[in-house]
Amino acid sequence: MRISAAIFGCSGLELNEQEREFFQKTQPFGFILFGRNIDTPAQVTALVSQLKSCVSHDDVPVLIDQEGGRVRRLRPPHWPEYHSGSLIGQRYKQDKAVGQRLAWLQSRLMAFDLARLGINVDCLPVLDVPVPGSHDVIGDRAYGTDAETITCLGRAACVGMLDGGVLPVIKHIPGHGRAGSDSHMELPRVGTPLDELKATDFVPFQQLSAMPMAMTAHVVYEAIDPDFPATTSKTIIDEIIRGVIGFDGLLMCDDIAMHALSGNFSSRTRLAIEAGCDVVLHCNGNIAQMEEVAGVLPDLKGQALKRAQNAFERISGNTKPVDEMQLRDEFAELIGDKSYEADPTEVIA
Repeated sequence: MRISAAIFGCSGLELNEQEREFFQKTQPFGFILFGRNIDTPAQVTALVSQLKSCVSHDDVPVLIDQEGGRVRRLRPPHWPEYHSGSLIGQRYKQDKAVGQRLAWLQSRLMAFDLARLGINVDCLPVLDVPVPGSHDVIGDRAYGTDAETITCLGRAACVGMLDGGVLPVIKHIPGHGRAGSDSHMELPRVGTPLDELKATDFVPFQQLSAMPMAMTAHVVYEAIDPDFPATTSKTIIDEIIRGVIGFDGLLMCDDIAMHALSGNFSSRTRLAIEAGCDVVLHCNGNIAQMEEVAGVLPDLKGQALKRAQNAFERISGNTKPVDEMQLRDEFAELIGDKSYEADPTEVIA
């Protein structure tokens, strides 16, 4: 049974025939949803089912970026509002126990929302350490500006997701916090010495290196590899991500369609895989681009397949039973926002 080493997006609220045929032919490892794919709970559940039905393998990851704050695909009125990492970080500064509890609660509650829809992977937490003068593409998405806060709250967020049967994705490894530009638009370059990166940027990833999945940063670290961003740098993936940081989970690249990367989609895909990414992520649903990516994709096999299997073992039958409404009430009280008390159990046809 073939599984291609890709996670693809789709264009709308339901699959069109061209997408269905493409996914059936290419058998991607998984899929990712964006705002263009989200309307109602019933619609999202149906779309997730359509996507999974296109492939023959089990354990199909369906990803979403549901961080809270400005990066969230599921929004009111159908889903609760969730806060940014920085707000939780502010509460952590006031009271560490409350901050940790809020980070766990927010992730656990989002896991309820996602699992109900059939979504089993959340691209959370952001472990980047912002510095003064860096671009605000990370900004308030980060839990703080120090490695200790980010590590502590990132760990709580991961545990909340795993407790709810949803896989977290630590991002953007080995660190996007120093980038002076938005990698969606152009390639950032970081000139910080390696010793300083090791002492700050790498620390949250190192401390959470046992997590099942990670997403690379489209950032050049000149002290390590001045020619290639982490996504396409064998040096960074081998020596830093797998070596210094010690991450041995499933490594996916950030969206290969972002403007930080250059070249056609065939070359981007080859470079990412040859550098050591296990899976290529392509998000925008452009079928012509996806066909180009698929044309050079390897199968998911060997160590990469084992990492994927190990990831799903982390959530196989491990969901811990809790009283959802009790947790929502607790979160609303701690965060001081009554919108969290809204009924999350809308009927899904």
